[in-house]
Amino acid sequence: MKFTDSHEWVELEDEQIARIGITTYAQKELGDIVYVELPKVGKEVNAKQEIAVLESTKAAADIYSPVSGKICEVNEQLTTSPEWINESAEEKGWIYKIRLNDPAELDLLMNESEYQNMLNGA
Repeated sequence: MKFTDSHEWVELEDEQIARIGITTYAQKELGDIVYVELPKVGKEVNAKQEIAVLESTKAAADIYSPVSGKICEVNEQLTTSPEWINESAEEKGWIYKIRLNDPAELDLLMNESEYQNMLNGA
């Protein structure tokens, strides 16, 4: 798993497809997620482009794509069960899958220990 400084995670499923969501830290900061605006399947996105919106009991938050590519699947279950992000942000609460334009972009993201160091202010 790789991480961004805006608290998204990316997990490679195969050489070209990655699953993306928000970190447990981000979910805790947002509070209970009550609505998810999913991206459109087929949409081309660039790294750091706004891709989705989460609404919680505290605030609304934009989600940014950590990598460039084409949206190939969204987690439709989140439209009726946004609480999946609250329960399992880094597993069943994934938001979308993307076909990577350039897998080397993953090398620009943080690994888990780098992400934890960022959270801890190291």
